[in-house]
Amino acid sequence: MRQVKHGIIGLGWFGEKHCEALDGIPQVEIAGICTRTESRLEEVGERFRVPAGKRYTDFREMLADPEIEAVSITTMWDQHVEPTVAALEAGKHVFLEKPMASSVEDCDAIVEAANRASGSFMVGHICRFNPRYAAAREAIAAGKIGRVISMYSRRNLPAWVGASVLDKIGPIIGDCVHDTDLMFWMSDSRAVTAYAQTVQFRDHANPDLGQVMYRLENGASCILESVWCLPDTTPFQIDERLEIVGTEGSVSIHDTHPNLMIVDKDGSRCPDTTYWPDLRGQLRGALRDELEYFADCVLKGETPSIITPEESREAVKACLAAEESARTGEVVKIS
Repeated sequence: MRQVKHGIIGLGWFGEKHCEALDGIPQVEIAGICTRTESRLEEVGERFRVPAGKRYTDFREMLADPEIEAVSITTMWDQHVEPTVAALEAGKHVFLEKPMASSVEDCDAIVEAANRASGSFMVGHICRFNPRYAAAREAIAAGKIGRVISMYSRRNLPAWVGASVLDKIGPIIGDCVHDTDLMFWMSDSRAVTAYAQTVQFRDHANPDLGQVMYRLENGASCILESVWCLPDTTPFQIDERLEIVGTEGSVSIHDTHPNLMIVDKDGSRCPDTTYWPDLRGQLRGALRDELEYFADCVLKGETPSIITPEESREAVKACLAAEESARTGEVVKIS
């Protein structure tokens, strides 16, 4: 079996998750890793058996390696544009983690580079690979609930999870981007206005919670909730829901909690069973599925079609408009 030689740029928590997922995909070989932190480079390199000569502190050196065909870019969202454009221009296949970028202008630059490039390009909107959302999309596309008129999402996290990222990214662009994309996908529409409010009570760079309302081009009304300060004793890591109402029916998705609960002498917990569960010593779930899908596209010479660059940009554009609304207190029109 031919394997895609895949590199990872950015070795934070989620970059390591990419390594875990890729390591279990038969048609992929981890052929290089890159981070500016040398101790982290050695740690991850040893864990995933990456040769010393394939460990890079400069992504440009990795991109110059002719053996590496594809890369995951898992740097922070405000550091996406430079390595992504460079990788595309170097002829690599690129899997970019969401959100696409931290500004519409940077998203535009990435979309333009992707459309010029010879390689495959895909943004990792992992929820599209959650089987429950995928089934909902199929039912809606088949006309089972009529025309979508209302959607409500909830993606809430314990305070300890929020505290670990709030100095880097806020709840609207950090998590509502998932549900923004899902709502646009489910409705085959996009937002024309955004209104949002936030609340901040902890000493971080970003608010503790965000609530958003969109009006879609097709007339539907959407409400999104992302609270990153549930009690630390909360037994689950994500309270994730999506309610979709149509003119002839509805769809309801409750994920992550409470589909599995384990109670022991230390309390109760609800392990992840959807996105990156560890089963039989390997990482499974939606993250592995989307990376395997991307690798298959590379091997077959096909363009990834589950999400387009333009769709990913639209989700960022709407979330940034919502953040502007939260800052100004005004409804923001989205062009």
